[in-house]
Amino acid sequence: MEIEISSCEHLVYVSEIQQEMYDSAQRRGTGIAKRSIEYLSKKISDGNAVVATENGEWVGFCYIETWSHGQFVANSGLIVSPKFRNSGVATQIKQKVFQLSRSKYPDAKIFGLTTGLAVMKINSELGYKPVIYSELTQDEDFWNGCKSCVNYDILMSKERKNCLCTAMLYVPKNDKKNITAEENQQDKGYNNEKESRFSV
Repeated sequence: MEIEISSCEHLVYVSEIQQEMYDSAQRRGTGIAKRSIEYLSKKISDGNAVVATENGEWVGFCYIETWSHGQFVANSGLIVSPKFRNSGVATQIKQKVFQLSRSKYPDAKIFGLTTGLAVMKINSELGYKPVIYSELTQDEDFWNGCKSCVNYDILMSKERKNCLCTAMLYVPKNDKKNITAEENQQDKGYNNEKESRFSV
Protein backbone atom coordinates (compact mmCIF):
# COMPACT_ATOMS: atom_id res chain seq x y z
CA MET A 1 0.00 0.00 0.00
CA GLU A 2 1.17 3.51 -0.85
CA ILE A 3 0.34 6.45 1.42
CA GLU A 4 1.52 9.60 -0.33
CA ILE A 5 1.28 13.35 -0.30
CA SER A 6 -1.20 14.14 -3.06
CA SER A 7 -0.36 15.30 -6.56
CA CYS A 8 -2.17 15.74 -9.87
CA GLU A 9 -1.86 12.02 -10.58
CA HIS A 10 -4.34 11.36 -7.76
CA LEU A 11 -7.09 13.47 -9.33
CA VAL A 12 -8.50 10.32 -10.96
CA TYR A 13 -9.86 9.33 -7.54
CA VAL A 14 -11.58 12.60 -6.63
CA SER A 15 -15.12 11.65 -7.70
CA GLU A 16 -14.97 8.38 -5.80
CA ILE A 17 -13.58 10.13 -2.72
CA GLN A 18 -16.32 12.76 -2.74
CA GLN A 19 -19.06 10.17 -3.18
CA GLU A 20 -17.76 8.00 -0.34
CA MET A 21 -17.61 11.06 1.95
CA TYR A 22 -21.28 11.68 1.25
CA ASP A 23 -22.33 8.03 1.51
CA SER A 24 -20.46 7.57 4.79
CA ALA A 25 -22.21 10.56 6.35
CA GLN A 26 -25.58 9.19 5.24
CA ARG A 27 -24.90 5.75 6.68
CA ARG A 28 -23.76 7.11 10.04
CA GLY A 29 -26.47 9.73 10.25
CA THR A 30 -23.94 12.28 11.46
CA GLY A 31 -22.75 15.49 9.94
CA ILE A 32 -19.91 15.85 7.50
CA ALA A 33 -19.67 19.17 5.68
CA LYS A 34 -19.95 18.50 1.95
CA ARG A 35 -17.03 19.51 -0.27
CA SER A 36 -17.22 20.09 -4.01
CA ILE A 37 -15.24 18.23 -6.64
CA GLU A 38 -13.44 21.51 -7.42
CA TYR A 39 -12.50 22.06 -3.79
CA LEU A 40 -11.14 18.55 -3.29
CA SER A 41 -9.35 18.66 -6.65
CA LYS A 42 -7.48 21.80 -5.64
CA LYS A 43 -6.43 20.25 -2.34
CA ILE A 44 -5.10 17.22 -4.20
CA SER A 45 -3.30 19.11 -6.97
CA ASP A 46 -1.74 21.59 -4.49
CA GLY A 47 -0.24 18.79 -2.39
CA ASN A 48 -2.45 19.62 0.58
CA ALA A 49 -3.82 16.12 1.02
CA VAL A 50 -2.74 12.54 1.65
CA VAL A 51 -3.97 9.71 -0.57
CA ALA A 52 -3.62 6.00 0.10
CA THR A 53 -3.76 3.56 -2.81
CA GLU A 54 -3.14 -0.10 -3.46
CA ASN A 55 -2.56 -1.56 -6.92
CA GLY A 56 -4.13 1.49 -8.55
CA GLU A 57 -7.20 1.39 -6.29
CA TRP A 58 -8.18 4.22 -3.98
CA VAL A 59 -7.91 3.28 -0.29
CA GLY A 60 -8.15 6.43 1.83
CA PHE A 61 -7.90 10.21 1.92
CA CYS A 62 -7.50 13.25 4.17
CA TYR A 63 -6.69 16.91 3.47
CA ILE A 64 -5.44 19.99 5.31
CA GLU A 65 -6.96 23.44 5.56
CA THR A 66 -5.53 26.64 7.02
CA TRP A 67 -7.42 29.32 8.91
CA SER A 68 -6.78 32.65 10.62
CA HIS A 69 -3.84 33.46 8.30
CA GLY A 70 -2.09 30.16 8.99
CA GLN A 71 -2.42 30.26 12.77
CA PHE A 72 -4.70 27.22 12.69
CA VAL A 73 -4.59 24.06 10.57
CA ALA A 74 -7.31 21.44 10.31
CA ASN A 75 -6.88 17.86 9.11
CA SER A 76 -10.24 17.27 7.49
CA GLY A 77 -12.27 14.84 5.43
CA LEU A 78 -10.66 11.60 6.65
CA ILE A 79 -12.30 8.79 4.72
CA VAL A 80 -11.39 5.17 4.02
CA SER A 81 -12.90 2.99 1.30
CA PRO A 82 -15.28 0.42 2.87
CA LYS A 83 -13.19 -2.42 1.46
CA PHE A 84 -10.16 -1.34 3.50
CA ARG A 85 -11.74 -0.35 6.80
CA ASN A 86 -10.67 -1.90 10.11
CA SER A 87 -7.18 -2.45 8.72
CA GLY A 88 -5.39 0.38 10.55
CA VAL A 89 -5.06 2.50 7.41
CA ALA A 90 -7.00 5.42 8.93
CA THR A 91 -4.36 5.76 11.63
CA GLN A 92 -1.57 5.71 9.06
CA ILE A 93 -3.29 8.38 6.97
CA LYS A 94 -3.87 10.60 10.00
CA GLN A 95 -0.22 10.24 11.00
CA LYS A 96 0.91 11.17 7.48
CA VAL A 97 -1.38 14.22 7.19
CA PHE A 98 -0.36 15.31 10.69
CA GLN A 99 3.29 15.18 9.63
CA LEU A 100 2.43 17.15 6.48
CA SER A 101 0.68 19.81 8.57
CA ARG A 102 3.62 20.08 10.99
CA SER A 103 6.05 20.31 8.08
CA LYS A 104 4.15 23.04 6.21
CA TYR A 105 2.95 24.97 9.26
CA PRO A 106 5.28 24.16 12.19
CA ASP A 107 3.95 26.93 14.45
CA ALA A 108 0.24 26.45 13.73
CA LYS A 109 -2.26 24.94 16.12
CA ILE A 110 -3.84 21.83 14.60
CA PHE A 111 -7.48 21.16 15.35
CA GLY A 112 -10.34 18.94 14.40
CA LEU A 113 -14.10 18.58 14.87
CA THR A 114 -15.40 15.05 14.79
CA THR A 115 -18.25 12.81 15.90
CA GLY A 116 -16.18 9.66 15.35
CA LEU A 117 -14.76 7.83 18.36
CA ALA A 118 -12.04 6.21 16.22
CA VAL A 119 -10.85 9.63 15.01
CA MET A 120 -10.85 10.97 18.58
CA LYS A 121 -8.65 8.05 19.63
CA ILE A 122 -6.19 8.66 16.78
CA ASN A 123 -6.08 12.39 17.55
CA SER A 124 -5.37 11.67 21.22
CA GLU A 125 -2.45 9.45 20.26
CA LEU A 126 -1.05 12.29 18.13
CA GLY A 127 -1.19 14.72 21.07
CA TYR A 128 -4.52 16.45 20.54
CA LYS A 129 -6.54 17.47 23.63
CA PRO A 130 -10.33 18.00 23.88
CA VAL A 131 -11.17 21.72 24.05
CA ILE A 132 -14.16 24.04 23.98
CA TYR A 133 -15.09 25.64 20.67
CA SER A 134 -13.78 29.07 21.68
CA GLU A 135 -10.24 27.61 21.57
CA LEU A 136 -10.59 26.98 17.83
CA THR A 137 -10.25 29.41 14.95
CA GLN A 138 -12.95 32.06 14.85
CA ASP A 139 -12.46 32.51 11.11
CA GLU A 140 -15.92 33.00 9.60
CA ASP A 141 -14.96 31.02 6.50
CA PHE A 142 -14.35 27.95 8.65
CA TRP A 143 -17.73 28.11 10.35
CA ASN A 144 -19.44 28.84 7.04
CA GLY A 145 -18.10 25.48 5.89
CA CYS A 146 -20.41 23.85 8.45
CA LYS A 147 -23.49 25.10 6.61
CA SER A 148 -23.72 21.93 4.54
CA CYS A 149 -23.65 19.77 7.68
CA VAL A 150 -26.98 18.30 8.84
CA ASN A 151 -26.25 19.60 12.35
CA TYR A 152 -25.71 23.24 11.36
CA ASP A 153 -28.95 24.40 12.98
CA ILE A 154 -27.80 22.86 16.27
CA LEU A 155 -24.47 24.67 16.02
CA MET A 156 -26.12 28.02 15.45
CA SER A 157 -28.72 27.49 18.17
CA LYS A 158 -25.80 27.01 20.56
CA GLU A 159 -24.20 30.25 19.29
CA ARG A 160 -21.23 28.20 17.99
CA LYS A 161 -20.25 27.29 21.55
CA ASN A 162 -20.82 23.57 21.02
CA CYS A 163 -22.49 21.02 18.76
CA LEU A 164 -22.50 17.23 18.29
CA CYS A 165 -18.83 17.28 17.23
CA THR A 166 -16.02 17.07 19.76
CA ALA A 167 -13.36 19.74 19.33
CA MET A 168 -9.73 18.65 19.68
CA LEU A 169 -6.59 20.77 19.53
CA TYR A 170 -2.85 20.18 19.17
CA VAL A 171 -0.63 23.05 20.36
CA PRO A 172 3.02 22.90 19.20
CA LYS A 173 4.35 24.94 22.12
CA ASN A 174 3.10 22.28 24.52
CA ASP A 175 5.53 19.83 22.94
CA LYS A 176 8.33 22.37 23.30
CA LYS A 177 7.50 22.82 26.98
CA ASN A 178 7.48 19.08 27.52
CA ILE A 179 10.82 18.68 25.77
CA THR A 180 12.37 21.50 27.79
CA ALA A 181 11.07 20.04 31.04
CA GLU A 182 12.47 16.63 30.16
CA GLU A 183 15.84 18.10 29.21
CA ASN A 184 15.99 19.99 32.52
CA GLN A 185 15.18 16.82 34.39
CA GLN A 186 17.91 14.98 32.50
CA ASP A 187 20.43 17.67 33.47
CA LYS A 188 19.47 17.29 37.12
CA GLY A 189 19.93 13.57 36.83
CA TYR A 190 23.45 13.91 35.47
CA ASN A 191 24.43 16.53 38.05
CA ASN A 192 22.87 14.92 41.09
CA GLU A 193 22.46 11.17 41.38
CA LYS A 194 19.84 11.61 44.10
CA GLU A 195 17.63 13.42 41.61
CA SER A 196 18.12 10.95 38.78
CA ARG A 197 15.03 10.76 36.57
CA PHE A 198 15.40 6.99 36.58
CA SER A 199 14.83 6.68 40.34
CA VAL A 200 11.52 5.15 41.47
